[in-house]
Amino acid sequence: MNLHHHRIHFAEHLDLSAARPGLHLIRASGRAVQLELPAGWLSLWLPLRGPLRLETADSTWELAPGHLQVWRDGRLRSSARVPCWWLCLCGPETAWRPHLPAPAEGAALEEPLPWEGAAPRDAQRLLVRLARRIEPAGERNAGALLRTLCALLLEQQRDLLARLPRCSGRTQRRRQQTLLRLLRVQHLIRRHPELRLDLGRLARCASYSPCHLIRIYREVFDETPTEFASRLRSDRAWRMVRETRMPVCEITEALGFESQSAFCRAFKNSFGLTATQARRLEPPTARVA
Repeated sequence: MNLHHHRIHFAEHLDLSAARPGLHLIRASGRAVQLELPAGWLSLWLPLRGPLRLETADSTWELAPGHLQVWRDGRLRSSARVPCWWLCLCGPETAWRPHLPAPAEGAALEEPLPWEGAAPRDAQRLLVRLARRIEPAGERNAGALLRTLCALLLEQQRDLLARLPRCSGRTQRRRQQTLLRLLRVQHLIRRHPELRLDLGRLARCASYSPCHLIRIYREVFDETPTEFASRLRSDRAWRMVRETRMPVCEITEALGFESQSAFCRAFKNSFGLTATQARRLEPPTARVA
């Protein structure tokens, strides 16, 4: 099995554009460590200590420790401004396929989709175990660990994979390409809550016209991109009001509202009470078993 291990440390740079065939597992530690992956690769990123900065052609974001990022879009670059320890498992899609669960008879092969969230504990353990298997004797079990990890990722994405039949396209590959474009739009909205992402920019990133983007996004996700952005911003506003002591003026700026009065109106319309009233609510009490 072709599983290539790499270690990169303080201020080192690794570009895998001309890497050997197979999967690559990178263990990185220290500050100013950079990794570059070519377009078309499927990669898993897991910061274990310190935030990891990820950058594409049209987006830059930070991945918090303990969060997992699944990426399979354009070229991707990572860096760390502060001391950080992280793992990355990556490779061309063809290198992943032997480790994916075999589909049922007549069904198409399922592949992981772009996703971000708190890393399941089992996924963290599997990645760490793979990273420790550098010695030749460890290669014997690496294939089994990879198959288990892929099955876990697909199970984690079951709801997302269930939306594939809603996507336009005559073949599974075409429907997958449609979903990948829509997930690119979702990523931009989710990762730039402070910006007013105009519909034209979102449509361009998905290579659709604005009208076509609205229609197909609604068909797949039951809401428009604008409604998705509004829902995310409302959820974030509630958490910032309830879980932090940030002044309302700072929350207004962080969420990209035009003015404090605009934020207050939107908050009242969404939740039926003001930010001050929300902060006075009693915290939810824990249930007694």
